[in-house]
Amino acid sequence: MTDNTAIKMADEETIFGNILPAREGYPAPELGLTIAIILAGRRWRSLLDEKLRTLGHSASRMEAMSAIAYAPAHTTQIQIAKRVGIEGPTLTRTLDMLEADGLVERLPDPSDRRNKHMKLTPAGFEALGEMLAVTGALRAKLLENVPMTDVRANLGFLSMLLERIEGGLETPDD
Repeated sequence: MTDNTAIKMADEETIFGNILPAREGYPAPELGLTIAIILAGRRWRSLLDEKLRTLGHSASRMEAMSAIAYAPAHTTQIQIAKRVGIEGPTLTRTLDMLEADGLVERLPDPSDRRNKHMKLTPAGFEALGEMLAVTGALRAKLLENVPMTDVRANLGFLSMLLERIEGGLETPDD
């Protein structure tokens, strides 16, 4: 960790160096944790986009294609959007580009003409394989020398946070 991103826990006077001074009512470790989660996600995505751009792709394309590839047969576009955690119109734009590139097919739902089922083409599976290889190599470098016990503990912790968030968090103002 560099000085400007390290959480100073000993004196709890600052969080992330001098970027964010601790304030009354904001416990430094908890605030530091939420900031670290947000920054790690953003920076990972930015790095991933940079690496995938060399293949002509992006993290959002990989996420959409992965969701389609690993979804049960006859999964609709709306279900894919929910899996990825984005709004339908955002996914529609991504799918339009993927379809134009010959990587995804939209198939009509025989029981409901309003719905479309998503399917990767052979070229889509090949492109996804390339993207996953780049992502896997990047992930291996990121987690190099991190003990598997730490990886599992953090995965459990982050999974618990996601469950709580997805379950809705009530605040006193709700």
